[in-house]
Amino acid sequence: VWVKQSAEMSFLYGNHVTKNGLARMTENTPQYAGVVVYNLQDIPLGFGVAAQSTDHCQSLDPTGNVVLHQADIGDYLRGLEDDM
Repeated sequence: VWVKQSAEMSFLYGNHVTKNGLARMTENTPQYAGVVVYNLQDIPLGFGVAAQSTDHCQSLDPTGNVVLHQADIGDYLRGLEDDM
């Protein structure tokens, strides 16, 4: 799953990916499949669970969840801040 630049920071702060933040999604992704979340420069940001299948995302409203957040690269950085 690739997210738009406007949705990167939201995901890195622990929020789910909504349809309006979605740039691309691999074809035939089933619901509840594990997915890797990338930005548009193909840098992995984290991973999550597909809340909807690829087919269902096409008819989803813009605020509907597409990927449920599980972990991201910001988790590590936020953990370092707690240790300081």
